[in-house]
Amino acid sequence: MNKKIRLGFMMFLQYGIWGAWYPALSVYLQDILGLTGTQTALIYNMLPLATILSPFIGGQLADRYFPTQKVIAFLNLLGGVFLLIASFISGYELMMLLMLLYCLFFAPTLALTNSITFHHLTDSEREFGWIRVGGTIGWIVVNLVLSGWRIVADKIGYSFIGGDMLLLAGIVSIFMGIFSFTLPHTPPNKQPGKPFAFLEALRMLKNPSFLVFIIICFVVSTELMFYYLLTGPFLQSDAIGVPPTLLTTVMNIAQFSEIFVLALLLPFFLPKYGIKITLTLGVLAWPLRYIIFAIGTPPWLVIASLALHGFCFVFFFAAAQIYVDTVAPKDIRASAQSLISIVTYGLGLFVGGYFAGWIQDMASVHAADGSITSTNWSWVFMVPCVLTVLCAIVFPLTFKEKLSFKK
Repeated sequence: MNKKIRLGFMMFLQYGIWGAWYPALSVYLQDILGLTGTQTALIYNMLPLATILSPFIGGQLADRYFPTQKVIAFLNLLGGVFLLIASFISGYELMMLLMLLYCLFFAPTLALTNSITFHHLTDSEREFGWIRVGGTIGWIVVNLVLSGWRIVADKIGYSFIGGDMLLLAGIVSIFMGIFSFTLPHTPPNKQPGKPFAFLEALRMLKNPSFLVFIIICFVVSTELMFYYLLTGPFLQSDAIGVPPTLLTTVMNIAQFSEIFVLALLLPFFLPKYGIKITLTLGVLAWPLRYIIFAIGTPPWLVIASLALHGFCFVFFFAAAQIYVDTVAPKDIRASAQSLISIVTYGLGLFVGGYFAGWIQDMASVHAADGSITSTNWSWVFMVPCVLTVLCAIVFPLTFKEKLSFKK
């Protein structure tokens, strides 16, 4: 199999694992297991927490001790076992423990799949989008598989006693682990030097422009949780009126847009206009989407604005990953990808989850039992709108594209 095809299929499986459980788990936890909203949020925050903790290990192992493809294989095989066990668990404490253990193995792979891809590309600015689009396709496909399975199971009267989304994710994870042994060989750095790769990656923050880049990445990623956590309830509200049966289908507009931007626009735009303009446009797409959400009318425009997610995510997050690979010293690139994962998928999502939930509570009317009866969505979405506008102003004024890091 062609090297780039293998890397693309790796991305397909990598994000297929995440997509299998992430959108559907909260409904299972609350409607089937009877967990509270706070308990559900704590289980979901196991991934950001793990992203903060585990990349110190994953990047270090791949940069200094073991071939990257074997590290990815090991992490996915063990993570898949924890997912399979979790699919049969109903207790809150044990479920949270198993999800933490799983996430500790999954989180490093978000950075390592990027680093192994960049290692084998000759022109990352033009080629990475075509590889990474496999992940978006994988996210869509596993959701279709899960929906199809549930339709068939309902017709034959079969009901799986556990979490079918966790079972599917576990199966894909184990398959990913086995497949990873066939990935291009990517040995660790054998040149003599300082042993702790992640500490070297942290020293990149001494560069003022790179520090600005990291801070903006953190702030923008906190606002991503307004999309992940609140778009579903917002679309199902009376203001927009999307029925629950069509919610995932409607939200797939964002993923199809992501495919288009990754495969066609990013490979053209990034080499032509550079990282500074690309990231700035990526930041600007966020307040544009949120101001449409805040206005909330007409409903068709709100739904159409989901397509902006392709620009929000790809022109910012995917472009940021490419940028880190191009500026990081060669012997610490896996750890540099771990650093950007910690800042965005770790600290950003962790803080953003609590922040988005707090803003929603502040803008909502609650019943006596604490449940939300109505939400002022305009007020909610003006908050990320203002913050991302500020980022779009500060970033181009303070960021210098050409960086160098002394060894």
